[in-house]
Amino acid sequence: MAGKSLGLVVLLLLAATAALGAGEPRGCEAVRKVFQLRQLGPLRGVPDSPRAGVDLQVCTSKNPTCCNKKMEERYQTAAKQDIQQVLQTSSATLKFLISRNAAAFQETFETLIRLAENHTSTLFCNVYRNMAAEAATRVQEFFTDVGLFIFGTDISTEEFVNRFFDNLFPVVYNHIINPGQTDISLEYAECLRMARRDIRPFGNIPKKVIGQMGRSLLPSRTFLQALNLGIEVINTTDHLHFSKDCSRALLRMQYCPHCQGLTLSKPCMGYCLNVIRGCLAYMAEVDLHWQEYIQSLEELSSAMHGTYDIEHVLLNFHSVVNDALIQAHVHGPELSEQVNKVCGPPVRKPAQSPSCSFDQNKDNEGLKMFSRDGEETLANRRKEFISHLRLYRAFYGGLADQLCGNELAAADGLPCWNGEDIVRSYTLRVVGSGIKAQFGNPEVKVKGTDPVINQIIDKLKHIIQLLQSKSFPKYDNWDLQQTGSGGSVDEQISGDCDDEDGCGGSGSGEVKRVMKITDCKSMILFPSYILRVNLTYFPLRNTAELS
Repeated sequence: MAGKSLGLVVLLLLAATAALGAGEPRGCEAVRKVFQLRQLGPLRGVPDSPRAGVDLQVCTSKNPTCCNKKMEERYQTAAKQDIQQVLQTSSATLKFLISRNAAAFQETFETLIRLAENHTSTLFCNVYRNMAAEAATRVQEFFTDVGLFIFGTDISTEEFVNRFFDNLFPVVYNHIINPGQTDISLEYAECLRMARRDIRPFGNIPKKVIGQMGRSLLPSRTFLQALNLGIEVINTTDHLHFSKDCSRALLRMQYCPHCQGLTLSKPCMGYCLNVIRGCLAYMAEVDLHWQEYIQSLEELSSAMHGTYDIEHVLLNFHSVVNDALIQAHVHGPELSEQVNKVCGPPVRKPAQSPSCSFDQNKDNEGLKMFSRDGEETLANRRKEFISHLRLYRAFYGGLADQLCGNELAAADGLPCWNGEDIVRSYTLRVVGSGIKAQFGNPEVKVKGTDPVINQIIDKLKHIIQLLQSKSFPKYDNWDLQQTGSGGSVDEQISGDCDDEDGCGGSGSGEVKRVMKITDCKSMILFPSYILRVNLTYFPLRNTAELS
């Protein structure tokens, strides 16, 4: 019985609104109120009563109308602004998710670099205090280069790693290999710096550091670039330029009913889909590339783990430097002979009193033992972010349906506007999404392509290629062995070594250190207090935002 009563109400409403739409508006008071409320223009321009609309171009009707040409122009401007606002509202949560995490990851990388630099400086102050002051500048320059690389500067990891070990060699020679009461001259130090790659005082360690830095820094750099491009894509589509035909269709759908006094009417679902799919046809072309972009981000994030994770590599750099210094110390006599052959006997000058200029109390909180809580690792934070971003994989493909379903169209079963009148349902063919699907769209004519959208698609294709680069690590666990020239300290990474690397050593075997890392949880983890501050992700407000 209740169902029959509801059906009767709907039929009565349909009949009343249809009669109103078919006939002359009883007055223009409701139109004047909405026009004033929306602040669309001066109220004096709105007719007090219906009139012939001979000057109208879009909202034409055989019946008297409450609109004139000036109102129609203001309505068209309002229609474009409305759809722009709806677009920006629909993408706001996605944009905030990406932009906030892009800023947080960048801030975290900055903090990570600073902590790694402090670790390395602390190593020299605590273990090699006599050379700490000279090494401080080399350490600072190295981590400055690390930051420049991660944040997009055109610089080679091989170049700055080699530069670090080149500049470190004279210091190590003067204090570890051939220590004396006086310092070596600047000219002699320059000879040592130039000869380092031939003499190889640190064995294969510099070469392995180049590999580690490249494979850990490059994915993080690309990850940040990809997030910034994601923001650019959203900003571009948020401010899409609408064609003249689309603007007229939006006006007809949203405001032409007002001219007939139907200020509360909403478009039929099928009608709305045809208009919005036509207007967003270019934007829908982004869909496949956007899906591949998120998929590639997810795959890269999964690959950024293990021994080649940036967190592990940077926070353990001080340990690698220590291995390099041990390598030089063990081979001191041999290296001294080689140096004499290349640069001659050391030329010395009066020594400066060494001191440790590094403030060990600085950032003391960050230098404490790192948390081993697996939930606070950088990798898990990336995974959390990606899990939320994945929910927006079909964002561009389903945008028109989302806008009509959530914002614009009338609910199923209710009387609705079909572009000309109030009806029970829209009867014309409903087209799909994308440019090709618009052939035969009864509401909007779509021609050609949009150069702005084409440009953003090209950028997506490029970043996808970078994200899928084969140079990124695709493996989980590594066995790390350290091997140096002369066989005293072996430096080998299984699966990343060949005969030219000299991974097998040369056979004397005086000292051998093996560090086996097979469980990521056993690694030093990122400080939990930093992650809590910087890597906050933002969950969705409700499930409606996913559609």
